[in-house]
Amino acid sequence: MQVVVFKLNDEQFAVETARVQSINDIMEITKVPKSPKHIRGLINLRGTIISLLDINMLLEVKKEDSNQNNIIILQMENELVGITVDQVDEVLDIEEEVIEKMYDEKKKDYVKGVINFKDRIVTLIDIDKLLLA
Repeated sequence: MQVVVFKLNDEQFAVETARVQSINDIMEITKVPKSPKHIRGLINLRGTIISLLDINMLLEVKKEDSNQNNIIILQMENELVGITVDQVDEVLDIEEEVIEKMYDEKKKDYVKGVINFKDRIVTLIDIDKLLLA
């Protein structure tokens, strides 16, 4: 399995590369009045209008706006959505066996598990379940 590792504040998260359409630098975000709180706005990516989600809010991670430098475009069932992240760190090949399942009641369904490296822990998120939460 291949994953894209990204940073929100001091925490690292990952999504499967199969879901990643593209990674872009931050661009102009058009606010949408009366939209749900988890929608940051819309972006125009090469003529395609894409909803931009506030992944910090969905993952309950404190956000420092000035640090968000990248947008990851994710392929959902039949649409594209974007998430703003502080930075994209790397793309990794990992074996499914290294993903430790989480059985913590406080953790949400969208956490597939954690990848425990020697020097850090990366939370693997199931983007489909995150957006349904």
